[in-house]
Amino acid sequence: MLDDFMTRAALAGLGVALAAAPLGSFVVWRRMAYFGDATAHAAILGVALSLALQMPIFAGALAVALAMALTVTVLSGRGYAMDTLLGVLAHSALAFGLVAVSFLSGIRIDLMAYLFGDILAVSRSDLVVIWGGAVLVVGLMAWRWSALLTATLSEELAHASGIDPRREQLILTLALAITVAVAIKVVGVLLIAAMLIIPAAAARPLSRTPEQMALMAAAIGGLSAIAGLHAAYVFDTPAGPSIVCVAAILFLSTSVVRSLRA
Repeated sequence: MLDDFMTRAALAGLGVALAAAPLGSFVVWRRMAYFGDATAHAAILGVALSLALQMPIFAGALAVALAMALTVTVLSGRGYAMDTLLGVLAHSALAFGLVAVSFLSGIRIDLMAYLFGDILAVSRSDLVVIWGGAVLVVGLMAWRWSALLTATLSEELAHASGIDPRREQLILTLALAITVAVAIKVVGVLLIAAMLIIPAAAARPLSRTPEQMALMAAAIGGLSAIAGLHAAYVFDTPAGPSIVCVAAILFLSTSVVRSLRA
């Protein structure tokens, strides 16, 4: 079954949707969209380092994405507006990554595959990495779910409950870095933030509880992956962007449903 490239692509898309769903819900609740974007943009520098040091792409992307997320966490609240800080770091990391790639002599690299994903080229070993990362992210979110919700609702309430908000922020940071590292092969660094935010935003009008929203986001993300792959096959369009386009259409649909209910 896994000899079929479309089957591998579908499984890869579902794995990324599973990882992105609960994390994307917190990104939406905490208004961390730019945070996710900055972390994803930094991953291209991790790709360059991985190729230069002959390391697995996952390891390099994870290390740099985690370093970027930690840097943002440390620098926030030190005299810089958050949107300015994220804008500087995100675009600087992407630029340095692209420049670093240009210095790699003797190594063939398809930049478009890393910028916009190459889900149709996913291998069996890639599937192991993607699903391993997805299980790890879901496990982290399930383990700290109540504490993360409390810290998201109110830092004062978290302190009163004996929860350290900064620790929960670090857990989110780690989960975000893992998600970026596993998703880079599927949708690329420029579209990872979209897969984090759009399914969760689409699920919000249909959900009454945080748990419902996370489950609905996973369903919408999975549906986007399957339908996007089918559209890419039928219309001969890029797979990664097609997946995001379907997610955007679903977001528009749920927004219309919400407006009709109002």
